Order: sequence, then C-alpha cells, then structure tokens
Amino acid sequence: MLDFGFATADEIARELARRLKAARLFQGMQQPELAARAGVSVGTVKALENKGQSTIASLIRVVHALGLTDDLQNAFVLRVHSIKDMEKAEQAERKRAPRRSRGTSDAGHPAKQ
Repeated sequence: MLDFGFATADEIARELARRLKAARLFQGMQQPELAARAGVSVGTVKALENKGQSTIASLIRVVHALGLTDDLQNAFVLRVHSIKDMEKAEQAERKRAPRRSRGTSDAGHPAKQ
C-alpha cells in the first residue's frame, strides 16, 4: 500500500483512483452505472479511474455512489496533540492565514531587495 507521506500528489491521485476502481469492480458495477448513480458523465468516471483527475464535487459524488462516504469522515480532521496545538487549532478558525512580515518572502526567508 502506498505511504501517502512519501508520495507525490500524482502518485496519491493514481492510488485513490485505483482504490475507487477496485471498489466499483468489487461491487460488480460498470462505469456507466456508476456514472448514472453519481450523476456524472462516463468520461468523468473514466478520467477519475484512469488518470486520477476529477473535481472535488465529482469525486465526492462517485465516493457517495459507491457507498464509501464514511471513509471521508476522518479526512483532513485537525489532530491536536498538545495544549499548544489546541491554541493553534482555535486560531485556525480564522478566515485568513496570518500575514507575513515585510522582511520575509513567501518561503519565510529574508526577502531579496
């Protein structure tokens, strides 16, 4: 199984696509049937399964049509391990990220002048 912590974005997309295809095949469903259940085109299902390309909305529709919505429940849940993390989590509810000081670049290094 692919370790997402060491994978590129493209590798993760292909792995998720492979897993969705395996789930569809396990359920004995053909691509047109999945597309109809998900309310997307067959081309969308093919692009998702073959290239790992999809909009988030289409991905969620396909996941829902496959009955895998519960698998999304813990995706991107903020994990808090300390009091400092709790404080940061509370601040994360802000609408924007904090501004960078004028003396640093986007990468956090001193800006070139």
